[in-house]
Amino acid sequence: MSNTPTPPDDDGNADPDADDGIEASRAPLLDHLIELRNRLIHSFIAVIIAFGICFFFAQDIYNFLLGPFLTAAENAKAASGDTSQLELIFTGPLEFFFAKMKLALFGGVILAFPFLAWQIYRFVAPGLYRNERGAFFPFLLASPVLFTLGASFVYYAMLPMVMRFAFNQEQAAGVDQVAILLLPRVSEYLSLVTTLILAFGFSFQLPVVLTLMGRVGLVSAQGLRKGRKYAVVGILAFAAFFTPPDIISQFLLAVPVLLLYEISIWSVALIEKKRQKDEEAEEAQEDTA
Repeated sequence: MSNTPTPPDDDGNADPDADDGIEASRAPLLDHLIELRNRLIHSFIAVIIAFGICFFFAQDIYNFLLGPFLTAAENAKAASGDTSQLELIFTGPLEFFFAKMKLALFGGVILAFPFLAWQIYRFVAPGLYRNERGAFFPFLLASPVLFTLGASFVYYAMLPMVMRFAFNQEQAAGVDQVAILLLPRVSEYLSLVTTLILAFGFSFQLPVVLTLMGRVGLVSAQGLRKGRKYAVVGILAFAAFFTPPDIISQFLLAVPVLLLYEISIWSVALIEKKRQKDEEAEEAQEDTA
């Protein structure tokens, strides 16, 4: 039972309704905290289950991610006439094990993301109007699709070019020069792949983020057009920070993100046009009422 004194009313007497108001405000907050705890527990369990599944197939997943490396290595060896076996190395006794753990956690979060997004939606949906829930739900579907497109772009376009560039840096043994060979560590290759997937996956979320901001009125299509030059500088800086230090990788990230920025402007413009039509329809109804 609370020891907080009851505030007096206008006559100087204790007001019993004040305590009722305080308790009523506490109850919804407690319900929200319990709901948040349950959603977090469910999300954590989902990630743990997805982690276990991915760890069981971690070596198969890693071998799949090696596809661009193997293709580039085979082409480089065929061009030089080298028939030696392809190999990656690890220099610590547990390095490959921890690499598989990292890969399993990374894959587990991606695998469980649809469930995590559903938990987020279920938590925020009671506080939204019906039309807001209908507007918010499509973005939950678009987000994993765009992330998958970004990851696919990395695997099928970005990594092959990066690996070809890397193997072109090798040096054959000859007069007055030693052989310089690419022998990447398993953890370094995994770090490169996961970094690129995250960079491209999150970059491809740009239309979702800007469209949501446009829906709530934080940005406008005209403002995005005026800020295009600043966006170009920011995107180039982002590409330079999250990609390997070569102009090809930075270009491959910057160009799709710039295209997505233009798509975002178009999407925000459509939202503004629809909002204007709705406002005109409401004004017409008020005038006829």
